[in-house]
Amino acid sequence: MPLSPYVPIVGLFAIAAAFALFSVAAARLAGPRRYNRAKLEAYECGIEPTPQPVGGGRFPVKFYLTAMLFIIFDIEIIFLYPWAVSYGMLGLFGFVEMVLFIAAVFVAYAYVWRRGGLDWD
Repeated sequence: MPLSPYVPIVGLFAIAAAFALFSVAAARLAGPRRYNRAKLEAYECGIEPTPQPVGGGRFPVKFYLTAMLFIIFDIEIIFLYPWAVSYGMLGLFGFVEMVLFIAAVFVAYAYVWRRGGLDWD
């Protein structure tokens, strides 16, 4: 098998690597070298870094639940892409299965919405 179809891909990776190396080198050469204590500390949205969370309390679980819900529904929606690509070959069976899948996702979405999982208090 000839490797000629892969030459553009290898060329693209080489150009990307050269650009990345050039950018890092140019930033080191052209960038200012005025370091102070504030620039060397970790950046936390303008808040002075502390060893304990601000407020002293626990981090609300609501943030984690929202993130998990996003990931779950995002992964479920990703299943629509292969179906859309092969829709012509699947016919009526594929259509019925996707309607059932979308109905199941909608039931889960309605359940989460009714339980208040999408409320941001």
